[in-house]
Amino acid sequence: MSPTPGTRRWTRGPGLVAVIAVVAIASLVAGILLSRVIVSPAQLASDAAAPPAGAITAPIESRVIENSVTTRADVTYADAVDVKVDASGLSGPAVVTGHVPEVGDTLSAGSVALEVAGRPLIVLPGDLPVYRTLHIGLSGPDVLQLKAALASMSLDPGDTASDVFDAATAAAIDRLYRASGYEPPRSSDSAQDAVDAAREGVRSAQAALSQAQSALDTATRGPDDAARIEADNAVREAQRALDAARQRGADAVELDRLADELNLAAARRAQLLAPPEASAERAGLSSAQDQLSDAEDRLARAENDALTVLPGAEVVYLSSLPRRVDTVGAERGKVVEGAAMSVSGAELVLAGSASETDAALLKPGMTATFTASNDTEYSATISTVGEKKGGGADTAGAAGASKRYDVMLAPQNLTEAEVGALRGSNVRVAIPVESTDGDVLAVPVAALTAGTGGESRIELVVDQAGVPSDGDRSDSDSDSGGGADRRTELVVVTTGLAAGGYVEVRSEDPRVKPGTEVVVGR
Repeated sequence: MSPTPGTRRWTRGPGLVAVIAVVAIASLVAGILLSRVIVSPAQLASDAAAPPAGAITAPIESRVIENSVTTRADVTYADAVDVKVDASGLSGPAVVTGHVPEVGDTLSAGSVALEVAGRPLIVLPGDLPVYRTLHIGLSGPDVLQLKAALASMSLDPGDTASDVFDAATAAAIDRLYRASGYEPPRSSDSAQDAVDAAREGVRSAQAALSQAQSALDTATRGPDDAARIEADNAVREAQRALDAARQRGADAVELDRLADELNLAAARRAQLLAPPEASAERAGLSSAQDQLSDAEDRLARAENDALTVLPGAEVVYLSSLPRRVDTVGAERGKVVEGAAMSVSGAELVLAGSASETDAALLKPGMTATFTASNDTEYSATISTVGEKKGGGADTAGAAGASKRYDVMLAPQNLTEAEVGALRGSNVRVAIPVESTDGDVLAVPVAALTAGTGGESRIELVVDQAGVPSDGDRSDSDSDSGGGADRRTELVVVTTGLAAGGYVEVRSEDPRVKPGTEVVVGR
């Protein structure tokens, strides 16, 4: 096929030149574009190489440095215990008849926790559980605890140093029950009848003693005044008659007769004035006295037997009163089975733990802060620090695991709403154990280096004139330590408290101030 006239124009002369020019320009553009995309192996190696080494810096800060023990704690009411009813001393089933508390109620010393079979279950302060009924004459540590509890309630139990249950103790229990609105318990139903019978016996013995004393008085009373005067007169009359006969010179027969009459009058007077024989009456009086003493002893025993006792089923000892009722298992009209209720401390506490090392730094009275789940911060005070019950360790069963210590804290100034929101939660607790006195100059621990003499140093970032960098430069300069106009200089410092990754520094160099940058790494 022969070329057309148009074709011949593009393949010859000026047309051909234009085509070649277009192709050349296209090739040049393509080459430029490809040169930007295609990277040589040498360039790849250069790009992968690390940037030139430079210093990593951080500014000197003014801040409080605080060393704290940090732990977690449960927010709860402390020392939860179950309250059970001892039904062994009851004559019938332990039916709840009243005084059932509600959750949230407070039990204090002398409170009636529950009424079972018409009798109260009275709360007293103490640690030793009830193990017997107490009555007159018994002694032991439980009596000492009872007396201490009664004394703490201003109910005089007698000598609190004595471990003997005596009449004063019984009288204090009597007042305790009457203050609670219940009749004081007796040792038995017939105790009062025995007292009444013993009192009647004392009255009879007293009457018999009075009769015996009267008989003895009558027997030993002697003659009355008239009889004595009459006897004296008879003696004097006989004496006068004898004297008169002698004066007139009476014969011997008459004188003997008158002398006999005088002797007879004197003998009668002596017989009249002689102490009467009353041995029988005295024996009767002695017997009556013995009978009265025996009757009084029987009355004392009967009265002791009738004194107020403390049944084991009617008292429960709880430590750290008052207590808060957490749960109630008892129900009015039903027999108590298991725990009647569960009570805990009436005050909200933070129950945490610490290692043996940390616990050695903690003391009651130290302040702490704890943070709720909503990031609200509250304050608390350490109440107690003690070895964990049960000998807990950091890792259960791990050989050589360190001891754990219970740390109890009391939260401060909580509202009722805050108590409700915090109860049952687990919070983070920080307890400052060492702190600087206000703001101090501080640098990251990584900024410290040791000199040849053991001195501590920091490396300041300064310019060529030695003026410290204040951090007002680009991020790239901050990361790398600078440009050609920047250098570093070592300065000796004195260190203080270190905590939280920072350490206190002190120096006489005026360049060591807040904002000056120091090298923390390279």
